[in-house]
Amino acid sequence: MHWIRSACAALPALLLPLSLPVLSFPVFAQNQQPPVPAQPPAPLTLPQPAGAPPVPAQAAPAHVEPRYLVVLDAAHGGGDTGARISDKVVEKDLTLALSVRLRSTLNAHGIGVVTTRESDVLIAPPARAGAANHAQAAACLLIHATATGSGVHLFTSSLAPAPYARFAPWQTAQAAYVTQSLKLSSDIDSALAHAQIPVTLGRASVAPIDNLTCPAVALEVAPLAAGNTTKAEPISDASYQKSVIDAITAALEQWRSDWRQQP
Repeated sequence: MHWIRSACAALPALLLPLSLPVLSFPVFAQNQQPPVPAQPPAPLTLPQPAGAPPVPAQAAPAHVEPRYLVVLDAAHGGGDTGARISDKVVEKDLTLALSVRLRSTLNAHGIGVVTTRESDVLIAPPARAGAANHAQAAACLLIHATATGSGVHLFTSSLAPAPYARFAPWQTAQAAYVTQSLKLSSDIDSALAHAQIPVTLGRASVAPIDNLTCPAVALEVAPLAAGNTTKAEPISDASYQKSVIDAITAALEQWRSDWRQQP
């Protein structure tokens, strides 16, 4: 019974309330600002071993310019042959050949290129425009060919210029780029004229130019008629094609400078 009396004697001590710490929170006056927390200590710099090269300071990130990219859209393809250029040549084959040659020349000059087709396939205009818009190109060239006329015919969209909008209707997406497209057309015009290739300028809604969200020009290559300083050349003539391609390349190099200076 002695152990029972001892346990009962200790029981009141076990039933005493626990002493909880009192938490206090700072109270600030209405116009008083809370104290600014101390800044974390600077990172520890460990001593370098004797003879070790100095650790270079981290350089600030360099400004990255948007990539200068050109889209080449060879018109027609597959079951859509386009115009008949001669007894053996149709437009779809000629536009593809021009696109491939122009791509190679532009790549040799350090200009990136995206082509909408590299083979004899039919691609719908909306898909062509979608691929070009996805590339976020600095210039889009729609390549056509014709058996009539002389030299190169340049066309820009017939849409009226409009301010840029984040969301634009599909059918008038080019409106915000018409002013730039006219400048690009002017650069191509000057380069072709310098190469003594006749140029015809026009405004037309050549599909899918109105759906493009980049400076865009449709160029239609025609035979070269004989003139005071030129001889007649068919479109299929390799030297004539080279003259056209070299002039377009020179224009796109000029456009690269113009494009980078735009806001």
